[in-house]
Amino acid sequence: MRVMRVIGVIRYFRGYEIPRAEFEELLRSAGYEVLDIIEQRRREHPRYNIGKGKLEELKERVEELKPDKVVFANRLTPSQAYNLWKELGVDVIDKWQLVLEIFERRAHSKEAKLQVELASLRYEVPLVKEAIRRIKLGDRAGFKGMGEYQSRQYLKHIRYRMGKIRKELERVKEERKVRRKKREEAGFLLVALAGYTNAGKSTLLNSLAGEELETAGQMFTTLSTTTRRFKVVGRKALVTDTVGFIDGLPPFIVDAFHSTLEEIVKADVILLVIDVSEPWREIKRKFLASMRELKTLDKPTIVVLNKADLVEEVDAREKARLIKEVAFKHDFSVKGVTIVSAIKKNLNELYEAMERVMVELPKYGAFEIKIKDGEKVPKVMALISSAGEVLSVKYGAETKIRAYIQTSMLKELMRMGVKVERSSV
Repeated sequence: MRVMRVIGVIRYFRGYEIPRAEFEELLRSAGYEVLDIIEQRRREHPRYNIGKGKLEELKERVEELKPDKVVFANRLTPSQAYNLWKELGVDVIDKWQLVLEIFERRAHSKEAKLQVELASLRYEVPLVKEAIRRIKLGDRAGFKGMGEYQSRQYLKHIRYRMGKIRKELERVKEERKVRRKKREEAGFLLVALAGYTNAGKSTLLNSLAGEELETAGQMFTTLSTTTRRFKVVGRKALVTDTVGFIDGLPPFIVDAFHSTLEEIVKADVILLVIDVSEPWREIKRKFLASMRELKTLDKPTIVVLNKADLVEEVDAREKARLIKEVAFKHDFSVKGVTIVSAIKKNLNELYEAMERVMVELPKYGAFEIKIKDGEKVPKVMALISSAGEVLSVKYGAETKIRAYIQTSMLKELMRMGVKVERSSV
């Protein structure tokens, strides 16, 4: 199959500084061959997004290189997309549609496919409305060659389909809610992997859980949530991989993936994964973009500087120091900054940070367990060790165990016929 060829366009302006390298990586992740990237720094032109002089330059490059598409890194209004198509004579899409194309290529599970379809339909609604408006002006045939009546019928179909998808996703959400409740009752610590796309989250999940899930050096490899078991110093935990962040994702895409991102909302601890091998400017930009998404959750967050095998230790330590400074300046709830190499399974710092955070979680508490039946002591000790920490043991006619345990464990201990009381650390 012939590879689609594109020309990319980036219009820089204050508050929007998408790196050229990231835009080119998005294009390659969508399966495109990049012929050229045209750049401009100016305010938005209401009709074409870019200025008229730059539009003429773009027209010349289209004529010369004959691309299949022109892709803008900026958000295009439906009117701008139409005007550009009319001037250039080739399909014109923006970054949002580009991301949706990548999602379509990566979606494998039923849930991911539904989420991508919902986001795509929401993207199409304003385009269809613009097509209907153009038909009334006598300017163009309708959306995808349809007339006014067909375009209106298609708009009705989109809205009907969106409603149906939302109901299906709601059912998936309820099923996930039931599974999550069972996990909490079983005493699992819930850990969510978050972070910018292509930071190595899936590789980290593989290292933590001893799995071999698909990983790739491309953006948005993970669109569906994946949850696996692992242990933190002998305690039961579940780690969930989630869809990656990217600067400037529109609300309709974020909303479509709400059920996926909910795993972050419900987690006990968030591991924010960042590629430490990148230049500091990029690390800072991606850290701030990710924390903007996470700040409102007010969850204990551990920053995981991944890919330490690609940099010198002194460089990684300096970047960790700078991350702490930025976190303090912006009042982010960062409980630690760790340096790891997921691919080399060098995770010691991360395990230590998770252990420190665990005992501070509301779901944990210090308790004294009193056991009169000596035969029950081994079973109680095993239960505590599975998801808590034994602090001290005093044997006698009545064995007394001081421990950090999850509050969900209290019912199970009481069913075993032992006495449980709150204790000071």
